[in-house]
Amino acid sequence: MTDQQPDFSKFTAEDWKKYAQDMKQGESASAEASADKQSAILEIRAGTGGDEAGIFARDLYRMYSRYGQQNGWKERILDSNTTSVGGYKEIVFELSGPGVYDQLQQEGGVHRVQRIPKTEKQGRVHTSTATVAVLLKPQKTEINISPSDLRIDTYRSSGAGGQYVNKTESAIRITHIPSGLVVTCQTERNQQQNKEAAMSVLAARLLQRQEESDLSKLTSERREQIGWAKRAEKMRTYNFPQDRVTDHRIEKSWHNIEGIMDGKIDQIIKAFSAKGGSASGGKKPA
Repeated sequence: MTDQQPDFSKFTAEDWKKYAQDMKQGESASAEASADKQSAILEIRAGTGGDEAGIFARDLYRMYSRYGQQNGWKERILDSNTTSVGGYKEIVFELSGPGVYDQLQQEGGVHRVQRIPKTEKQGRVHTSTATVAVLLKPQKTEINISPSDLRIDTYRSSGAGGQYVNKTESAIRITHIPSGLVVTCQTERNQQQNKEAAMSVLAARLLQRQEESDLSKLTSERREQIGWAKRAEKMRTYNFPQDRVTDHRIEKSWHNIEGIMDGKIDQIIKAFSAKGGSASGGKKPA
């Protein structure tokens, strides 16, 4: 097909049939292109458990990062806050590629780990948690943020990045005044890059809040059908002594925990696909 409008007055029945097929193929290609441009923003935060919770947050980040590499997805760290023992108090990063959000949307919730920390001298199993939020990065037209609704502050980066980063006020803190949401970014070398990254996170959080607000207006039965996951829900346990990962939403377990923590989570992702997404919540309201 060309960009020029065809002369429909001269169309035969066969022409109309071919035209309909071309239009359908074009719509399919457009949908595939849209999926190719999918981006998800993941926020991982240490929960209960002190230093071990921060280490677990780091392990979860590595798991999703490795899974992204296996799928050929692009990764960009938007913000991070490390602990003194090499863990993460929080890390926010973006994954981009075909089907990113579709595959990871079920990962949001409270993840729990049961294992013996390396610092534990008496061999006791400790329980720690970390929370994962998976946000769909909206298209520019989906969320309209007025500049007058923002307060933007700069400060010196406190993380890694060398002397240049630490000596300049390159870090950005954006406050969305109407909602009270606050987003920070300090991973890039200049203010503009950090501002763009922070705005991406803010837009994703606002879109999620909008969707949750829309969902709350539905009946409880409809909410159950959609299956929006509450972040407070304990959704998965990683039991190292028993070499077992259990997802409590679909009551299913897998072994080879070391492989899973190395990003081999295809079997978990496929288990949710088989359930049609009914067990958990990243589904957008219909």
